[in-house]
Formats: sequence, C-alpha cells, structure tokens
Amino acid sequence: MEETISTKKLHPKEEPEENEMSFWDHLEELRKHIFRSLAAILVFAIIAFLNKHFIFDTIILAPKDSDFITNRLLCKFGNYISVESLCLGDAQMILQNISMSGQFMTHMYISLVVGFIVALPYVLLEFWRFITPALHPDEKKYSKGFVAVGTLLFLTGALFAYFILVPLTLNFFGNYHVSDQVANQIHLNSFISTVVSVTLSVGLVFELPIIIYFLTKVGIVTPQFLKKNRKVMFVIVLTMSAIITPPDIFSQVLVSIPLLLLYEMSIKISKRVYDKREKELAG
Repeated sequence: MEETISTKKLHPKEEPEENEMSFWDHLEELRKHIFRSLAAILVFAIIAFLNKHFIFDTIILAPKDSDFITNRLLCKFGNYISVESLCLGDAQMILQNISMSGQFMTHMYISLVVGFIVALPYVLLEFWRFITPALHPDEKKYSKGFVAVGTLLFLTGALFAYFILVPLTLNFFGNYHVSDQVANQIHLNSFISTVVSVTLSVGLVFELPIIIYFLTKVGIVTPQFLKKNRKVMFVIVLTMSAIITPPDIFSQVLVSIPLLLLYEMSIKISKRVYDKREKELAG
C-alpha cells in the first residue's frame, strides 16, 4: 500500500483528471487573454490619440502629395526608364467633413486602428499563449516562430500597401474625372476608409502562409490543390492589380509580383507540412 502511494506521488502526471480544465475554465482563460490584448490596444490607441498631428499629417494624409517618398522615388525611376506615368502629382482632391462630430470620430477610429497595429505582436502572443497548452510537443517546436512570423508578414503587407498601393490608388482616383466641370471633393470618411481598408486588407492577405500552414496541418488544404488552382490565383491577382492601380502595365506588374511570390511560398509551406503529416500517419 505504501509503495502504491509513493508511486503516485512520484508520477503526478498519471492523474490527468486533476489537471484538466473545464469549459468554463477555458472560457475564463480566454477572457483574460482578450482583456490583456484589449488593454494593450487601448494603451497604444491613447498614445496615438495624443499625437494627432503626426498620425494624420505625417502618416495618413501624406501619400496623396507628390513629395511623398514613394511618389518621388517612382518619378525618378520613371524618368530613368522613360515611363512618365510613374511621376505622380498631387492627388487633385479636397477633403471635407460634413458631420458635426465627423473629425472627432475619425480621430478616435484612426487611434484605435493604430493601437491595434502597434499592439499586434502582443495580441498574437496572447493568442499563442492560449492555444499552446493544446498543442503536442512537436507542434510547439515547429510553431515557436508564430508570433514573430505573423507580425513580420502582417507588417510587410501593411507597409507594402501603404508605400505602394495607397499612393497609386489615391493618385488614380483623386485625379480621375469624367468631366473637367466636376471637381473631386472627397468626404473625409471615404478617404480614411480607403487608406485603412487597403492597408489592413493587404496586411491580412500577407498572412496567407500562416493560414495555409494551419489549414494543411488539419487536412483541409493540400499542396496539390494549391498547385491545381495556380492559374486561377494568377488571374485573380492580375484582376486585383488592374483594379487598384493606374491603367499601365508597369504598375500592375509591380503589385502582382509580391502577391504571386506569396502564393508560391504558401505552396512550399503546404508541401512541407503535408509530407510531414503523411509520414506521421504512415508511421
């Protein structure tokens, strides 16, 4: 009897029922992670709110001007290769606010968006801490870089959108006229939503390799499926590029290349995960 008791003391892991968490325990743990994530977003949002002029004048409104760094570099490159369409002038638009609380609400909205972007590494870390206990040791080993890779991919996509897509989009639509008699007086909300939606959506699209990793891990996606639909993806990318860029071949290629490379990277990631999964099932 004493031997049995001592054995149990030496092997506490043999009593998993004492360490198992109930549904409500998981819910409480999730609530804590969400609360800490929201707190981090709020802190950075307050900092952004207090730096109004830098956030709006230096970041949000800058891409519409011809002296924006991307516009200047594109113009120099356009002169070098004799493509004048790359020299983007100021977007001919007048921003206006027609709502009493419009500018204040826009200020609040942008502050929260900036807070989310800056706090993203911590938000991903909290999400990772929540799902880590459910992973096997080998899954933890191969997924250690989740936070770093996820943050890097999102920021790369967001920066690509901000410095490339946003200036091209604003210049094209800002200077587009159906008639010289019609001036572009753009609502502030329309301008802000364009900048934010393009930046965030492309940032999320750049998370494709991580999404493919997990979808392949659970058996929903295979590398064969991705290869089979490569041509479809190629057409989708070209169509998106044609919509969001000025009507010239160079701009469309400039936008298409990173998205196609990202898709090819996702295929390679899917193949590695799929091969490893098949070996585990066969063993």
